Amino acid sequence: MAAIRIVVTGSRGFVGSALVPQLRQAGHDVLRLVRPNTTTGDGVATWDPDHGTIDSMALDGADAVVHLAGQGIGGTRWTQKGKARIRDSRVHGTTLIANTLAGMSRPPHVLLSASATGIYGDRDDEVLTEASPPGTGFRAEVCRAWESATTTASDAGIRVVSLRSAIVLSATGGLLPFLVRPFRLGVGGPLGSGRQFVSWISLRDEVRAIIHLIEAGDVAGPVNLCAPSPVRNRDLSEALGRVLRRPVKVRAPASLLRLLAGRERADEVLLSSQRTIPERLTGSRFTFEDPDLEPALRSILRRS
Repeated sequence: MAAIRIVVTGSRGFVGSALVPQLRQAGHDVLRLVRPNTTTGDGVATWDPDHGTIDSMALDGADAVVHLAGQGIGGTRWTQKGKARIRDSRVHGTTLIANTLAGMSRPPHVLLSASATGIYGDRDDEVLTEASPPGTGFRAEVCRAWESATTTASDAGIRVVSLRSAIVLSATGGLLPFLVRPFRLGVGGPLGSGRQFVSWISLRDEVRAIIHLIEAGDVAGPVNLCAPSPVRNRDLSEALGRVLRRPVKVRAPASLLRLLAGRERADEVLLSSQRTIPERLTGSRFTFEDPDLEPALRSILRRS
């Protein structure tokens, strides 16, 4: 891909902090869109989604926008206020980005906007593709609103891709360190029944997929960012045990997880089942470096 100008929100987050160096290494001109008083210097512009302000002049002439900003669900208690912060951080920011791009005289060719496989809800053993309808629950509700907030951009003729990311595996962030910790202490095991399907993707494939979708000019709409091999939670636990050379002995009961995380968050994040397939991603000729779980875990934990 020839060098282009790319705007990134959420550039200091888990995925964004891995994406930006890869884009710059490939020779692209990257503009990081950050909140006021966060940082200054070349390659930085400001926005404030809480107050609806954005440096639209800095975005003028950009070829692509990758919108990853939004408050994480893992570190926030799901109180009414906490859930409102999660929802608003996604919907308000995406609405501001989409409206701004739609009103530009030189809009970008593509907007890649974060979403999540949480849009499918708890679906047991059902195989889920991008054609599957949304499910129910808080995460599904947030993802539907999150994706709908990009409508003004697509109506303006901008190619919009909703990045429905699964659990992103990395030794430095996300869910994996939380899962690894009890295994290192010798008390690792499945969560709840262990029957629930877990959809996942390595961080390096997440970044590679985003870059691929910037180039894939015929792809628009929702795209599942997940490896082609979802596994049951008990299989994930057994793979971690083998990789870490630790016993897989202690099952974490659902009742304990609900006590620690809160019932709703435990049921939707730790105990829900999503058997998601990357149909549109593989159909666009994307190839995975980490298609299978155990080799991916070995590679990730070895690099750490």
